[in-house]
Amino acid sequence: MPDLRFTPARATRTDIPRAKRGEGQWALGYTEPLNANEQQKKDDDPLNVRDRIIHTYARRGFDSIDPADLRGRFRWFGIYTQRRPGLDGGKTGALEPEELDDRYFMMRVRSDGALLGADALRVLGGIGTSFARETADITDRGNIQYHWIDIRDVPEIWDRLATVGLSTEEACGDSPRGFLGSPVAGVAKDEIIDGTSALQEIARRRAGNPAYANLPRKFKTSVSGHPSLDAAPEINDVSFVGTVHPELGPGFDLWVGGSLSTNPFLAAKMGVWVPLEDVADVWEGVISIFRDYGYRRLRSRARLKFLVMDWGIEKFRDVLENEYLGRSLADGPSPQVGVGNGDHIGVHEQKDGRYYIGATSTVGRVSGTLLTRLGDLVERYGVQGVRLTAYQKLVLIGVDGDRVDEVVDALEALGLSSRPSNWRRSTMACTGIEFCKLAIVETKSRAVALVNELERRFPDLDTPITVTVNGCPNACARTQVADIGLKGQLVLDGDGRQVEGFQVHLGGGIGSTQALGRKLRAHKVTSAGLDDYVTAVVTAFLAGRTDGESFAAWVARADEHLLRGESLDDVDDREEGAA
Repeated sequence: MPDLRFTPARATRTDIPRAKRGEGQWALGYTEPLNANEQQKKDDDPLNVRDRIIHTYARRGFDSIDPADLRGRFRWFGIYTQRRPGLDGGKTGALEPEELDDRYFMMRVRSDGALLGADALRVLGGIGTSFARETADITDRGNIQYHWIDIRDVPEIWDRLATVGLSTEEACGDSPRGFLGSPVAGVAKDEIIDGTSALQEIARRRAGNPAYANLPRKFKTSVSGHPSLDAAPEINDVSFVGTVHPELGPGFDLWVGGSLSTNPFLAAKMGVWVPLEDVADVWEGVISIFRDYGYRRLRSRARLKFLVMDWGIEKFRDVLENEYLGRSLADGPSPQVGVGNGDHIGVHEQKDGRYYIGATSTVGRVSGTLLTRLGDLVERYGVQGVRLTAYQKLVLIGVDGDRVDEVVDALEALGLSSRPSNWRRSTMACTGIEFCKLAIVETKSRAVALVNELERRFPDLDTPITVTVNGCPNACARTQVADIGLKGQLVLDGDGRQVEGFQVHLGGGIGSTQALGRKLRAHKVTSAGLDDYVTAVVTAFLAGRTDGESFAAWVARADEHLLRGESLDDVDDREEGAA
């Protein structure tokens, strides 16, 4: 594929050592595919699959689809086969891909930080109702995710999305996936700098561009000038983070290499100052480094974080400046932690005197009908529009002050709360075994049940405790950066039976915490016992915290038996039994 998409480095580097084994780095001469995924991309530009979907597969049906497109190139247009119903978690790693495949698809629509007006919301809702059996989830990357999509309906869905400027292009695949921006860009009183124009320019340069359609793996982008770090910069491949230079004024620091999954790494902070008008150029430099120097031999090492870890941030900056930008970046301050909660829940005055209102469903689950009615609400109350967030939530922008109470009540009637309990506000969940072929356990319904039970047991919780429920090790709901992160796996219950359960990570966070969670060795919790486990840990925290102490800070100093949900009596009984 280098013949079409490989732009050689500005000059061949002699100071970057070759790996002992070829890692498939194009810039070092390793241009031949080293695995099946790389071969597929070389065989055909993945963006070409759009025409085959429209002209062949949508007309001839599921059985006509080339397997290399079905399980490969379809992803470049936000389409994955979903999990065949009735397969338990034990089948996830045991069956071949074609045995896991259903004949229906998951589809992601990227919003890229855009302000969604009434028409856009109604189009998104109509797709959920007409083609997706009412499904529509808000993801933690600001996407709308559907299920039960028939290949025959895809061209019509694309046509409807195009009427409101939306697309599924590169919502998945080895590509620059959906961008995260601040949901309150341009309106928040405390915003450092509005990154909207930079995000739009990045989107313009990305769209349909074959130069970025063959990356080693996924590439995630974040741009926000809000001091809460509301676009999750710590866990994106490239993030532009609002900062103020003492002489140059507002701009962005550059963070690179953030990613979770099985090898979590919080982004390295470069400590530079990038002016708004240069953000897109720097973005192109970073993504080009990933394309040219990224590791392509093993999929497990084909993320930017591995290059950043191996090179270090100073080497990365040197290559960026001298080989791709052709100029130096000014040194600048790196923001340390976020100020306040970045989910923007509640009612907040804008700098123009109007208000924005952050609201949430439960764990991102909405529906086609809900989105349609939300569009009607936006039109009825003269709201400027809606943005999706990095926390499975949404924010209404431009609400007149004399209509705030009406809008809050109308949202509540839809099932979207701007005054949720701490549990509903702070819990996220990935898709889980209901639809995902990688999942091992159920997540969405389990998380909803957990929220309901914790609201009953701790109705007046006075401090936020974040909970994420993940169906597998891939951490799509951010296992390692939650106060209580739950990674789905099969575990043994008290009778020795294999059941759904979770490995537990405690005390992680992004924004105001910025830490990876503490993993307890050999500690597993069954799904059935999850309510009681979380209750025990939260009870211990509330009893043992100091004034103003956060859950993460308490975890860092708490005795391990408390983190395992054990009382002192439990410990005494276990020690007596061992003796």
